Amino acid sequence: MPIYTYTTLDDPLATDTFGIGINNTGLIVGGYSDSHSKLHGFLLSGGTFTTLDDPSATTLSQARSINSLGQIVGFYRDAGGDHGFLFSGGQFTTIDDPSGGNATDAQGTNDAGQIVGYYRDSNGLFHGFLLNGGTFTTLDDPSGFETIAVGINKMGQIVGYYDSPGARHGFLYSGGQFTTIDPPSPLVTAL
Repeated sequence: MPIYTYTTLDDPLATDTFGIGINNTGLIVGGYSDSHSKLHGFLLSGGTFTTLDDPSATTLSQARSINSLGQIVGFYRDAGGDHGFLFSGGQFTTIDDPSGGNATDAQGTNDAGQIVGYYRDSNGLFHGFLLNGGTFTTLDDPSGFETIAVGINKMGQIVGYYDSPGARHGFLYSGGQFTTIDPPSPLVTAL
């Protein structure tokens, strides 16, 4: 049986800390709440916490993913809604899907700089997106009515989930095709 070592990640300024993403070199990103319940993004590198707050944020920032190049994606909130961000080379760049209403959230990035996430349209429905070389592509699983893209690997394969009446399902988007990811029935549990 494997033996695991657990390390607590608490930002020294935090009341709550959430580790959300890690890259191949061990850099960790996430969010923490301060004593005023404001949510901030963070980068943990070599035991040092660095707060990552998009300068346009008024109520919260959260870092969601980091690639091997140290590029970080996440989202922030201001009076106009939620906006995705890319933090690269010490600079924040806002990511707003042009199809979005007042919410875009960048969820994942790979070493090619491709970014995935979701946006909310003017009807309040969520759609996944891929941002590749400055071009947004909407990702809507044809089996559902709302799609959230969460992660992307170096081969450009995207994972996430979609809602359908009465259920939520995982998906893999690869080679232009959606494949539903659901556990087999009956569910087999490994020990």
